[in-house]
Amino acid sequence: MDTNAQDCHPVVSIVMPTYNRAELLMKSIKSVQEQSYGDWELIVVDDGSTDRTADMMKQLEEEDSRIRYHRIARIPNKGIATYLNIGIRASRGRYIARIDDDDKWCHRDKLKLQVDFLENNPEYVLVGGGGILVDEKGNQMFRYLKNETDEEIRNYALYSNPIAHTAVMFRKDVFEKIGGYNDINHAEDMDLALRFGKVGKLFNMKEYFIEYLAIGQNKSFLQQRQNTKQVLEIIKKYKDDYPHFTKAYMLNLTQYAYSFLPGFVRKGLQPFMYYFKRHHF
Repeated sequence: MDTNAQDCHPVVSIVMPTYNRAELLMKSIKSVQEQSYGDWELIVVDDGSTDRTADMMKQLEEEDSRIRYHRIARIPNKGIATYLNIGIRASRGRYIARIDDDDKWCHRDKLKLQVDFLENNPEYVLVGGGGILVDEKGNQMFRYLKNETDEEIRNYALYSNPIAHTAVMFRKDVFEKIGGYNDINHAEDMDLALRFGKVGKLFNMKEYFIEYLAIGQNKSFLQQRQNTKQVLEIIKKYKDDYPHFTKAYMLNLTQYAYSFLPGFVRKGLQPFMYYFKRHHF
């Protein structure tokens, strides 16, 4: 595909929020550019980075017209959901994909497989896939697949996020219908998936689509207590829409208690916690 002749209406819009991640950003963007499916735009939403992100992105825009850089002023007391909504409002594709600035897509056909699935299965509103967790040196810790069928996803939806967020692709028109990401600072991905599940079917492909950090700079580790507290609120919010509320609530309450352990203890136990939840739920 000629990257200097961007279609004004790409099929897929990929949204990536970033802040001061210049040293990681190129790996994520390169994994998008290496996709076998080329009818996409990448919207990078930068909420005021102070490193060399702006210079890097301006150069990338010149080299690949499918890349669009949006630098905005930081909005006080707002989390990632706000910036994702900004990026999706600026998007032009009929499908939305997500990637974070410290992740990379590790399957060259990720976009192609998901576009084909949504095109051929109109009753499905969202499709995801599996992930590979790596440590700070890039060494693989373990890989996991999410529950595949709509029935399986619903049965375990309250136990743990049913969709790996940066492996996802969903219909933009349905996203707009349900009101976009809710204005919450944590677990916005789980909340969104559960709302998608109320209006259509969900599916996870048995493919490993993403590689991402399990600890260190990963937000879910650094803000674990706040994240788990928000998850408990989400579970209560959707207790009448999905089964096994009590068991799911108790499991996540245990994880909330775990978040009060000292950081060095949690860091040592974190691989096991990731493995347990992702292989059982």
